Amino acid sequence: MIFSGKTVLVTGGSRGIGKSVALAYGAEGANVVVNYTSNPQKAEEVVAEIKAFGVEAMAISCDVSDDSAVERMIETIEKEFHTIDILVNNAGVTRDGLLIRMKDSDWDQVMDINLKGTYLCTKHVGKRMLKRKSGNIVNITSVVGLTGNAGQSNYSASKAGVIGFTKSVAKEFAVRQIRVNAVAPGFIATDMTEKLSQEVIETYKTAIPLGRMGDPEDVAKAVLFLSSDQSSYMTGQIITVDGGMTL
Repeated sequence: MIFSGKTVLVTGGSRGIGKSVALAYGAEGANVVVNYTSNPQKAEEVVAEIKAFGVEAMAISCDVSDDSAVERMIETIEKEFHTIDILVNNAGVTRDGLLIRMKDSDWDQVMDINLKGTYLCTKHVGKRMLKRKSGNIVNITSVVGLTGNAGQSNYSASKAGVIGFTKSVAKEFAVRQIRVNAVAPGFIATDMTEKLSQEVIETYKTAIPLGRMGDPEDVAKAVLFLSSDQSSYMTGQIITVDGGMTL
């Protein structure tokens, strides 16, 4: 129970990687806040699973790209749990398409959620952590932020932005001993990848040295490591969880 007594905010925590991260923290004794935007039923199901570990949990709806909404969310969390010890910026969307056919709205929405959302949550939670001289932040980026990917110029750019953001904020926050790191998942089995054809999935697998897709739990383990004392001398780092895909 290495996070006993800690409060964790996981954005986009109602499904996929975010859900696995939220459950992993609950299993290790943390109280968990599950942020979501559009599916309260899924979020409450995750909350129920977390509470089964004997800890507290709550679901809260918030558009992380909305500055005032993020501030209200954090104030609500503070009333319930007093403080946020760990922030996991996981909320993200894809709007794939070739650049010359991409709509401005598809570009803007991906940037707003993936990059601006990370900025706003880090800004509002971070200023409280700085005052306390305590806290830990883990951002979820992607291997395509390192390698790029055809048909994902918006998503790749947003995730590359998260990498640069992580390194910059790590330098700013280190003076107060607040660590900021990121995890870059590769080809992970989530509801996003379920939409792909079996042919596409097999093609991706051939590019992965370990020869298989990853599980959300693989990512969660890396997130917990980066926010634990086991990584106490690490900040500004990007850990890839990709089965060797970016080798």
